[in-house]
Amino acid sequence: MPRTIPFHRARGARRTAAAVVGLVGLLGTAGCVADAAADGPGGTLAASDPLPSAVPDGTTLVVGDPTTEVALELAGDEIEHDFSFDLEWANLSGGPQTIEAFRAESLDVGAVADIPPIHATWTGVPVSIIATQYRENWQEAPIYELAGRPGIALGSLDDLAGKRIAFSPGQAQGALVLKALAAAGLTQDDVELVELPSTGDVYSTALAAGEVDVAPLGGTQLFRYLTKYEADGAQSVKHGLRDDAGHLYAPKAVLEDPAKAAALDEYVEVWAKAKVWVAAHPEEWKQGYYVEHEGLTEEDAQYLTDHAAVPDIPADLTDGIARTQETVDLLAEELGEDPLDAADLFDQRFVAAQTAGVEAQGGAEDDR
Repeated sequence: MPRTIPFHRARGARRTAAAVVGLVGLLGTAGCVADAAADGPGGTLAASDPLPSAVPDGTTLVVGDPTTEVALELAGDEIEHDFSFDLEWANLSGGPQTIEAFRAESLDVGAVADIPPIHATWTGVPVSIIATQYRENWQEAPIYELAGRPGIALGSLDDLAGKRIAFSPGQAQGALVLKALAAAGLTQDDVELVELPSTGDVYSTALAAGEVDVAPLGGTQLFRYLTKYEADGAQSVKHGLRDDAGHLYAPKAVLEDPAKAAALDEYVEVWAKAKVWVAAHPEEWKQGYYVEHEGLTEEDAQYLTDHAAVPDIPADLTDGIARTQETVDLLAEELGEDPLDAADLFDQRFVAAQTAGVEAQGGAEDDR
């Protein structure tokens, strides 16, 4: 089993997240998470049961949420996180890695965008979304823009017609492409979808090489691509669509363990506190995370800071579930998948915890 980090209930002590568990190490623990769930006290917790109010001694969570890990390190006592369970940080996030770890039964919860929980369900990995955030500034600061290869005219979504577009089914970028086509009144027959993994610089490299005409790029990939190729005619267009959802999700088998469900309720509250703290401390986050932790240049880090999210962590999921249903319906039709009820993807028992975290950290920031 990976090394654990005990978090004692002692206020005022700075907690450090010293352990980073790589994916290879995680896969070596296959079965540990499932065994813990099966042996947890209190039997099986049904989705309709209230969450337990206390975490039993000896409970451990394996968490794939690297940004929260760093936020807790940087904030120290400015984020109260007196966990009553042991925590193992897993150095992974995003759909492909977390779904693989869920299949290996070596991860309890992961941080992703909106598509992985849908894709996991369709591929036989039952999961539930337990925490949700959006961007208040989603129109001004979308996660992705649609970038064109050098020399391609790209002024609006209508210009997608006839183009070769990088496409990654099962990931947020792939869903965005399908949404953009629908918004433009286009179908897959009107373009050529080129299936490529949306990892690293694959998309920007394909654009630069002329292998595709359009690709969704975000963050430093977009900034670096335009910086390098704008003089050659590369450009990007804002799509005007919501691409801002971010979730914590967990296997349903984990949520059936009362001990882990109670621990996740604690974790969700701290996750929300971390989101509020990051938004309130942009310079500390820029230097501590982007520059020191991620090794980005000052220029890259400033770009990300200028385009950072203003977090919207809702106390009511009605609108978010409705938008997720629209996404599910579109993907089911375009990808030939079975229909899903989006409400079944959300475990709303954790909404109170994320709301409490927002209120607590917001009050703490106001008092400083």
